[in-house]
Amino acid sequence: MVFEAGGAQMEDGEEFGPWLARQLRRQGVSQADFAVRLGLTRAAVSAWITGRANPRAELFPKIAEELGVDVGTLHHRGTDTLPVLPIHWYHRLAHTDGGREYGNAAAFAFDANLAVLAREATQNSLDERLGGSPVRVRFMLHELSGEHLRSFLRALRWAELEPHYEAAARDQHKAGRVLAEGLRALRDDQPLLLLRVDDYNASGLTGPEYEDGRFAAVVRRQLDSHKTSDRAGGSYGLGKATLWAASRLGLVLMNSTLSESHEGRTARRVIGRLDLPWRTVDGIEYAGPAWLGEPETEREHEGVSRSWWADDETVRGLCLERENDEPGTSFLVVGAHDAADSNATLREMHETLLAALADNFWAAMTGSRSTRALLEASVCTLQNGELLIPDQRVDPYDRHPALVRALRAHLDGQTVDELTAIDQVAAVEVTLDVPPLRSAGSRAKTAAHRAVLLVTPAADDDAEHSRIVCMRGTRMTVMARRPRNLGLGTDPFQAVLLAGFATGNDDRTVHSAEEFLRAAEPPEHDRWGATEELTTSYPNAPRRLADFNSAMDAALRGIVGRRVVQDDTTGPEVLRNLLRLELPASGGGRRTEGHPAVERTKGRIDSSGAWILEVTLRVPQREQPWEVIPVAKFDVRSGGRPTLRWAELSAGENCRVDDGVIIVSPEVASARFSGVTAVASHPVAGAMAGVIVDIQQAREVSA
Repeated sequence: MVFEAGGAQMEDGEEFGPWLARQLRRQGVSQADFAVRLGLTRAAVSAWITGRANPRAELFPKIAEELGVDVGTLHHRGTDTLPVLPIHWYHRLAHTDGGREYGNAAAFAFDANLAVLAREATQNSLDERLGGSPVRVRFMLHELSGEHLRSFLRALRWAELEPHYEAAARDQHKAGRVLAEGLRALRDDQPLLLLRVDDYNASGLTGPEYEDGRFAAVVRRQLDSHKTSDRAGGSYGLGKATLWAASRLGLVLMNSTLSESHEGRTARRVIGRLDLPWRTVDGIEYAGPAWLGEPETEREHEGVSRSWWADDETVRGLCLERENDEPGTSFLVVGAHDAADSNATLREMHETLLAALADNFWAAMTGSRSTRALLEASVCTLQNGELLIPDQRVDPYDRHPALVRALRAHLDGQTVDELTAIDQVAAVEVTLDVPPLRSAGSRAKTAAHRAVLLVTPAADDDAEHSRIVCMRGTRMTVMARRPRNLGLGTDPFQAVLLAGFATGNDDRTVHSAEEFLRAAEPPEHDRWGATEELTTSYPNAPRRLADFNSAMDAALRGIVGRRVVQDDTTGPEVLRNLLRLELPASGGGRRTEGHPAVERTKGRIDSSGAWILEVTLRVPQREQPWEVIPVAKFDVRSGGRPTLRWAELSAGENCRVDDGVIIVSPEVASARFSGVTAVASHPVAGAMAGVIVDIQQAREVSA
């Protein structure tokens, strides 16, 4: 598109005034000097820069000559007149009031492990999805050593950074200790692990350097979510901190392809951000963060490092190359590590990422005949530029077949009212009464949002089942909660609670439910509870949440209370044959309904031959706690059942462990604990016998 401006034909690039002002700053030429060169007044050049006028067509050749470019560059304004200015690290000076930060507090809001990073980074990508196509997210682990590592460090300008790392590593605060370990590994010539998170069909880091926008929210600010859609999962602006928290060096590089042009361009907007604690280098005190980029030429921010438009060679050197021109961003975590398993191998970290993506985003990755998935995700692993593990696309059905079946049936409108076959999905509405905002006034009314509960029989190989998996918005799993008071003998099931936009609806009550439930989530977005934002914004909010949970449980009881007719061709899995429930009481009779009883046992045999068991108890509710002793026995065909010793007992839900005794909390309907049997107490190999779990010596204790 072209338009006439002041007699000159101007093509639709960056506005001429801001473009010219930046070129003059980059060349160190004042408006007055430039006017003299052109034989004009300073007021004429000032009018161009402020947008009050554009130059006449006959002046374009002279302007181009003075700037050292061709006339076409003036029309398109998609490049700068000078090549990239020298890239350098800008370190923020210490506060003049003496304040100090010994690390980025936002980075400590989450666990520094790969599973958390995968959850937060992918949710941010989902929130920035463009149009109706899926957002594609790829996680790439890349281990560098030898010359590949040295080449990367040169591109990173490590020589500029090393004195700052040495100073920060001497600090004995938590951040300093982590940095010291990362620095030691580099000096010992250990490999450096990079983790790159690429998204495609996403917005990219759009917006200006310092004013409001996606770029400034991620690169310059803390606690700025800048989510432009009310469908967004995030709301605190903390999730991005997991990228820096996962780096031993506190360093993340970014390369963004923009969905909206900035300075007339969209491709390869590059910048790096480093988060270090307060430090002193060569007698100068520094506050913490630093940025890699071009020196800013605007007077207000002069000397600060700003993003630059990098060439292909630069992004390759920084391991930031993108596979195509689709909009989105690549984040490179330098010195990545998994704090949850510091000794994990590359293959183990690869598997951790695959599992985290499947567990948190199986619903967003689920499509149907009528609806496209919101997300596609994959993981690959490299060593020194060579593929170690090729791209593996996450298939949600592989890990969660029954849950995927439930959601697909809902998306295709193929749910039923009552389960009569193992492949069916039942659906029932669950009402969430959203109170009006306190600020809405006394006349505002409660909004009755109709959430959807989906229920289907569990798959034989489901590691977790008989829970309600809750989600909203872009269908990231928020929490999985255990329902109450289902009764004994309930078949294993999978249940999914769709609230807000996850229902597929878009009416007023849906928007109200989204706002309410988003306010009920903490920064981790892993549960719905009474947050400060919720209780200050809504009256009687905790009661509304409690009623919502009760409504879920009641709706679930209405479905799973009906016995599922199993297909005759589906046989029991091997593990179910090995696990039995036994509810004996003293005197040889079965325990009455007035005492705790084993409801369900799940188990597997680990590599050492030990049984790892998870036991769920059905507990009569009362005001005092219960005290029970769990006993594991081999289920042999003849003779007495050998009793096994516990190598470990761990509390799960609604209980604690005290010297081998399970203390069950008062006024609960169920409790869960786990245990590992001691292999030395096995009379035969664990795989050669089944296991039963008994509870003994149940007696009342004082509160």
